[in-house]
Amino acid sequence: MTTNYEAGAVLEGKVTGIQPYGAFVALDEQTQGLVHISEIKHGFVKDINEVLSVGDEVKVKVLTVDEENGKISLSIRATEEAPKQQEAAKKPRRQTAVKLEEVNNEGFNTLKDKLQEWINQSESSELIKNK
Repeated sequence: MTTNYEAGAVLEGKVTGIQPYGAFVALDEQTQGLVHISEIKHGFVKDINEVLSVGDEVKVKVLTVDEENGKISLSIRATEEAPKQQEAAKKPRRQTAVKLEEVNNEGFNTLKDKLQEWINQSESSELIKNK
């Protein structure tokens, strides 16, 4: 009976089953909803069994109610405060940009610059062959 519940409500429930994709939580004697694996807790959950067990009492938030199909989507993580992200340790950045004056220009010439050189080399080769 999903009509007793509406999105946004925070309720107490009991874990009645665990599957690889989520945990089923009984909200009352006739109604249960699904907490998808992504809604178990903040962060990555590889195995739900490491976080929840059948019989656990949990606080859940109703995300959606699909009365037509009789399904309720729940979230445990929506009832918990998100962990504060730690500031990345400030490391000095490596210098990645290199000044052109510091680089040996060999290999960094544009095609336009190299074209005349290649033409001269080709003409020199032809002159040697024709002798």
